[in-house]
Amino acid sequence: MTSTPVPNTFSSPQNLFTSSNNALDQTDTVSELGIFLDSHLSPSVAKELIVTARALVGPRGRGIYATDESPETMDALFRAAERDIEEQGLKVYSDSEKSERRKEWKKDAYEVLSSEYISGVILSFETLLEFNLGQILTEKGIIVGVRAHGELAPLPASPFEFIVQGLDNLLPQLQAARAAGARFSKWRAPIACTSPALELPSQVSLDIQAETLAMFAAISQEAGLVPIIEPDVEFSADASLERSVEIHEKAIGMIYARCREHGVLLEGTLIKPSFPQPGLKHHSRSTITPKDIAVATLAVISRSVPAAVAGVVFLSGGLPSSVAISYLSAVNALVNSSSAPSPFSRLLPLTFSYGRAIQGDAIKLWVRGEKDSMKANLEEACQGCYKAAKGE
Repeated sequence: MTSTPVPNTFSSPQNLFTSSNNALDQTDTVSELGIFLDSHLSPSVAKELIVTARALVGPRGRGIYATDESPETMDALFRAAERDIEEQGLKVYSDSEKSERRKEWKKDAYEVLSSEYISGVILSFETLLEFNLGQILTEKGIIVGVRAHGELAPLPASPFEFIVQGLDNLLPQLQAARAAGARFSKWRAPIACTSPALELPSQVSLDIQAETLAMFAAISQEAGLVPIIEPDVEFSADASLERSVEIHEKAIGMIYARCREHGVLLEGTLIKPSFPQPGLKHHSRSTITPKDIAVATLAVISRSVPAAVAGVVFLSGGLPSSVAISYLSAVNALVNSSSAPSPFSRLLPLTFSYGRAIQGDAIKLWVRGEKDSMKANLEEACQGCYKAAKGE
């Protein structure tokens, strides 16, 4: 009796990873991409990951628009915008109306985007798999990505720090995302940062976040998606700029040490770090300048991010749009003005992966029903980020 093979949902897609479908050999990949390939991934998969990663940060100026909010967060953003304009009671929406509202906002926003300024967009699983809106972006030549990380849970030994959930079922989820058109994924890991006296982050938290991000990156590449590693060092406490630089360097260094252990192909990855900056409760917060942030940021990148990584896409982290753009512009202006032997003159591409800094004002206009103004505002924000990523 002939048995029918049972599909294994935890295996990698056959058309990506099996040797029978591998048309490229090691020599071809090395000559085309200018790398030495020693990855466990097949040359064809490695090539696709590297090409996609490079396309997300080039040509210079283009960057990523992050629209991966959870449904609950998106509803809260709408509600906050409504409170600014409603004088009487707020309308109560049913679950189906909330869902339709989220879909309409994303659709309207995506239709505005241009591949001249935006290289990729990060979607939630709802937007990608339930709303099926990735095709709008693909038709524009914009690369579709997906949020991979789950929700946060307190770290038992340190309740002010968090574990990021979602690794257990990640591979089949990312395979489903790839089948729906995604070509990259993103995982955010929050990292506390205080003065040394308050002793955050803890060593156990840094160990957990480094291991989690490295495991995510390896799984993402196994699914055929470029991983964006996001160590989000927060700035709500009393850390100085020097302390923020110290924690950024330590955390990023630990992450890449674990990535090497997990066999992650660095050329097929991106990193999405926060800007090192003093905490909101530190006395220097009000006097810090974009130039100060730029010097600190480039010091962190040059010291801790391997040159093999395809690029850096900074997060805005809740900063006002004007501040996030000014930091990005200052970083790239400093690169432009640097020359050898400064390490700042030979850094990898530095661009954006902004969410609220791009769409914050546009959401308010959309909620008011001012769609034409919303579209103009969103396009202007994308252009502003594009110019900042060129140091203008």
